[in-house]
Amino acid sequence: MNKYLYFNILLFSFTNSISCQGENPPKINPENKINYKVDVIVDGIDIPWGMDFISKDEILVTEKSGILYRFVDGKKIIITGIPKAYSRGQGGLLDVALHPDYNNNNLIYLTISSQEGEGSGGNTALYIAKLLDTEITDLRLLYKAFPNTKKGQHWGSKIVFDDNNHLFFSIGDRGNRDVNPQNIELDGGKIYRLNLDGSIPNDNPFKTKRGAKSAVYSYGHRNPQGLVIHPETGVLWEHEHGPRGGDEINLPEKGKNYGWPIITYGINYIGTTITDKTAAPGMEQPIYYWKPSIAPSGMSFSTSDIYPKWKGNLFVGSLVFEYLERLVIENNKVVYREKLLDGIGRVRNVKQGPDGYLYLGVEGIGIVKISPL
Repeated sequence: MNKYLYFNILLFSFTNSISCQGENPPKINPENKINYKVDVIVDGIDIPWGMDFISKDEILVTEKSGILYRFVDGKKIIITGIPKAYSRGQGGLLDVALHPDYNNNNLIYLTISSQEGEGSGGNTALYIAKLLDTEITDLRLLYKAFPNTKKGQHWGSKIVFDDNNHLFFSIGDRGNRDVNPQNIELDGGKIYRLNLDGSIPNDNPFKTKRGAKSAVYSYGHRNPQGLVIHPETGVLWEHEHGPRGGDEINLPEKGKNYGWPIITYGINYIGTTITDKTAAPGMEQPIYYWKPSIAPSGMSFSTSDIYPKWKGNLFVGSLVFEYLERLVIENNKVVYREKLLDGIGRVRNVKQGPDGYLYLGVEGIGIVKISPL
């Protein structure tokens, strides 16, 4: 791989946020400064929204404006055949993920802000296609949220797989918080679960409920832009953009309601109150929330021995404060937070590669790799 830029970063602790899991916030322990280097692996991408690894030397990267890149042998190759993205506000070409059996079938999944269907504007869509060298073929729409709207916010959308041949993906509330998140008959503000072929799992919680969106797995979400399966427990983890002071980490479970906007730890961006409730019967609590909000994007656990002190830790990008956050988790509670790579830029995505290294998508830079010195 070509390496375009090198620089050292000092890692240090920072003031904790308030935690919803008790009166005591996470404990902050001072650590010695550690030198790391950051190598730019793929450059020249304005908003590298999603990425996945074909191998340790080959990466697929989405550019929000609507381009899918295949990076191999030091070159960025533009993949043709991608559906046109409805690039409005936060929308565009979003996540990309390889089918779990990609090595045998060459299938990939994409989430895209799409204008398909009736009505003006667009909504989030999930596609499957076959990747053949520099083009995709056999494109098929698996799921399209409705109705279309010209609102530009809260499209979601991440893709992740469990070990039972299920695909999870997220769609934000599409800027209609008072209608979509709490209504299982409407799209938006939900985590969805499909079989790998796009069919509905028989045990989806609302499959037999009349009028409900049968693909819905959990609801009451605002704008989920982080999904990951815990590497040891197999549990689904999710983070979502809240309002001001209300970003959350949740462990979505089948059929459960995560409260937005009936309950929240945040307020409107202009400082006014959304609700006076932070808890309500039948609504789940986050395992953690950030105050102030960090605008979380991307999410990955580190499982390799490359970073011994980080093994088992959760990593989340911050868009607004432009750093990578490390969270130490014990018994599903955040006990320690650390700010890494302060000032690197708007961290859009975080992935552990097949080589065990952490890779970040950074706006205005591209894909970078973190290596200990």
